[in-house]
Formats: sequence, structure tokens, C-alpha cells
Amino acid sequence: MFGSTPLTAHKMIVLFTDFGADDLYVAQVKAALAQQSPAGTLVLDLLHRVPAFDAKAGAHLLAALQPQFPAGAVFLAVVDPGVGTVRDAAVLQADGKWYVGPDNGLLSVVAARATESRTWRILWRPQALSASFHGRDLFAPVAAWVAAGTLAADKIQETPGLTVQLGADDLAEIVYIDHFGNLFTGLRACNVPRSATIVAGEHRLRYARVFAEAPAGEAFWYDNSIGLIEIAIAAGNAAARLGLEVGHAVGVTG
Repeated sequence: MFGSTPLTAHKMIVLFTDFGADDLYVAQVKAALAQQSPAGTLVLDLLHRVPAFDAKAGAHLLAALQPQFPAGAVFLAVVDPGVGTVRDAAVLQADGKWYVGPDNGLLSVVAARATESRTWRILWRPQALSASFHGRDLFAPVAAWVAAGTLAADKIQETPGLTVQLGADDLAEIVYIDHFGNLFTGLRACNVPRSATIVAGEHRLRYARVFAEAPAGEAFWYDNSIGLIEIAIAAGNAAARLGLEVGHAVGVTG
């Protein structure tokens, strides 16, 4: 245990990175996990196309996606443009789930919205630590030890909170574009009335419940399956049609 927090085996590690599913990095991380994880540990690929280098967008995506997973899940979350610098490495426990990754804001929206949370700085460093691949050499072993219930107290130090905090507020920007060209925003749909108009660039978008109920060929917004406002076009590519990218601002009007 560390502090008064008992450690038990969780048996589920969830990967959330900007490494790219088709590149050479994910398998190396999984190999590092396999060396330290107990038999039977389930490793799930949640997303490896988090917008590259964008911890802010990643933080809001992670916060929206994590409710789908059970208590005890261990998230290995790595979007780390500051790798190799003085930025901290962190372990977060929030509402019964665990998160391991850089302290650069990526974990902070989850922490800010949690009812209960605790944070630790990772003190441990491996003998062989690549300056550019902490996801494999540092975060993967720590996530495996959390999942196994074997993370030693001398490898971490409890802190009052994360160093970089983005807060609990929604993000009025495009945070992700899927392969269909649908645009996820950082706005939670539960906070926006369906009578509202979403403004993105020069476009004003009305609500539709599902794709089939949207006007043919017109962009619209809807409450997507992870609770975010998403901009789409039925059987079309909204990102290409509207000329929007990750980071573009969105607004809400009556």
C-alpha cells in the first residue's frame, strides 16, 4: 500500500496515447507491460490517436471516455510533448480508478471532476530510461505495478495535487476528429440545451437526435455516445466540409 491506500490487483490496464496505432510504439509499451504485469491482466487499447502533443484535448477526451470502465481500471495515459524535461510523472487515484502518466494537464480534468482523488509523484526511475520514451520505460512499469498491487511506497511520494491543472470546466474547442470526419468538442452535452445553436467558424449548427433525423447534406450537432457535443454530417465528412480542425473554437448561442 502507499499511505493509507491499499493496493489490490486490478487486472485491467487501459492504453490512451498519441502514439499512433500503426506506428512502432504501442507494441513496445505492451512488451514492457507484459514483463511486469500478472498473468491474466487485460490490456485494452482505448485510443492511440489522441491529437498529437495536445494534452489539453487529451484531458477532455480521457475524462469523457473513462466512465465506460469499471472501478479498479488502470489507465496508462501518455501524451507527453515535455518528455525528458523537468515535468513531473504522476499517479492519480480518482473515484476508484487509477491513472499513470505525465503531470502536464492530461490527468487533471479527471482529477478536477472526481468526487475523491489522491495524487503521487513518481520518484522511481529505471536504470535504462530513454530520454524520449517514458511511456515505455517509466509509465508502463508503474502502471503494471499498480495493476498488480505491487507498487512500493518508496517509488512514489504523495502530493497535494497535480502540478498542472486545467480545471473541471468544459473546453469550447474541437478536441478530436474520427475517421468519418466527425468532430468531437470538449463540451458536455448535458450542459447545453437542445434548442441551442453551436457556432463553429462561420457555421451555425442546429441539434439533431441521430444522423437519420438530420437534414440531408447539412451539418448538425448531437449528443454523442460519450456525452460530448459532436458535429457531423450524415454520410459525409464534416471536418472536410466545414474546414474545421482540432483546436478550433466552438460557441453556444440560444
